[in-house]
Amino acid sequence: MAAPVIDFYAMPTLADVPRFHARERPDAVALAFEGRETTYAQFEAGSNRAAQALIAQGLKKGDRIAYLGKNSDHYFELLFGAAKAGVIMAPIGWRLAPPEIAYIAGDAQARMLFVGPEVLQAAEQIAAELPGVTFVAMEAGPSGWPTYEAWRDAQPPTDPAIAIDERDVAVQLYTSGTTGRPKGAMLSHLNILGGRRRAQETPMAWNQWGPDDVSLVAMPVGHIGGTGWGIVGLVNGARGVVAREFDPFKVLDYIERDRISKMFMVPAALQIVVRQPNARQVDYSRLKYILYGASPIPLDLLRECMEVFGCGFVQQYGMTETCGTIVYLPPEDHDPAGNARMRAAGLPMPGVELKVVNEAGESLPPNTVGEVAVRSVSNMAGYWRLPEATAATVAHDGWLRTGDAGYLDEDGYLFIHDRVKDMIISGAENIYPAEVESAVYGHPDVAEVAVIGVPDDRWGEAVKAIVARKPGADPDPEDIIAFARTRIAAFKAPKSVDFVDALPRNASGKILRRELREPYWAGRNRRVN
Repeated sequence: MAAPVIDFYAMPTLADVPRFHARERPDAVALAFEGRETTYAQFEAGSNRAAQALIAQGLKKGDRIAYLGKNSDHYFELLFGAAKAGVIMAPIGWRLAPPEIAYIAGDAQARMLFVGPEVLQAAEQIAAELPGVTFVAMEAGPSGWPTYEAWRDAQPPTDPAIAIDERDVAVQLYTSGTTGRPKGAMLSHLNILGGRRRAQETPMAWNQWGPDDVSLVAMPVGHIGGTGWGIVGLVNGARGVVAREFDPFKVLDYIERDRISKMFMVPAALQIVVRQPNARQVDYSRLKYILYGASPIPLDLLRECMEVFGCGFVQQYGMTETCGTIVYLPPEDHDPAGNARMRAAGLPMPGVELKVVNEAGESLPPNTVGEVAVRSVSNMAGYWRLPEATAATVAHDGWLRTGDAGYLDEDGYLFIHDRVKDMIISGAENIYPAEVESAVYGHPDVAEVAVIGVPDDRWGEAVKAIVARKPGADPDPEDIIAFARTRIAAFKAPKSVDFVDALPRNASGKILRRELREPYWAGRNRRVN
């Protein structure tokens, strides 16, 4: 089959993606989900109905809706329908605790909340905290709320033809916050799609898509790795197989049964998949590339994956604020025998500028560690209603500080050495100590607390709380962990608790977090895992 000509310039906004492919390949399958297949013509009609339903609900251009649930083909239909109506989608991680969900929905000023069946109970708990918000159940259930299909199908499949500018915000993804509150990163149509256009001007085999490509969308849509990867496949006119959630047993089934050719996985997920008992019996002949990222990968695990899967591997480095990938390590730099570049994040994507700077923002020479800064069309429009946080992250000349410490070598390869910020990455989930400390601090036996990331063989890093007890108190570590879980998502809560008489501080009273981290990272040549 001849490869279709994908005119990326004909798709300046997300709204244009279903329109283009419905014209060019209407009968090709856009999305497959649990036995339900949606052609591009059906995807166009469904997203039109969703857009009309939002408009009928009274939403206007610039309003926001939120999605709370696991992955679904209908999520992507709703996302693109919202784009046609000029409405901004704010997906919420389904693993979050009810107080966190309520905060994000409230902060986003969401007019509607679309709820997956797995999280109906959590949504019902917070409904009273969100007056004026219309709830829609994505699937039939006991909630009594209208269901998505009935809500959608009450409207005609005609395109609303609302004028959308590529600089309008399309998606608002929430990231963990240094102050303990998540921040809404506003991603415009240009942010999301502009890099795709630039990448096509410098063809790379791993980044090319053909009519027979099948993409596995298994990472959660509450993250850029899920929503972003799903969008990439649809923009390229590929078939996207949507997994409700990451399940290592099902991933192997998808690869063999659905003839997956490309997929994105985080290292913790790859480790679980490759070590399934039947991993070496699966037919991987159709699998061309595995893209991986969101946290570093141990060299031994990478070797094991290369041996078992037998396909090309491409490391991806990026962040929510950059719409995902800004740096890639190409397949040709992946050597099972190991080489210096396999410790690198990689090279900048086409159109991406990188530099390493000191605290004053001055560029540093090669092989000198500083903070990594990036400038590209994919840099976010800003943080929602947080102008000071935006200004602290993105300079007036467009350079975005990533919060990662690293260096560039003489050939332009980026190496990540540490984090400037205190963020912890556990199983590819970003966790800021401030969030966890706020949750732990209310425990009646805790005088003060500092949270750090420590090495973990399975998840990369694990959350540890260092607690100074109140006088006379003798708290149980498990009780502190259980207490935190009532206030934040379980994946953010400490996995262990150590006790000290007092936390180390500098002369100005700031906790010396690096001093706390040092014993756990001793002997390692970098402070990320």
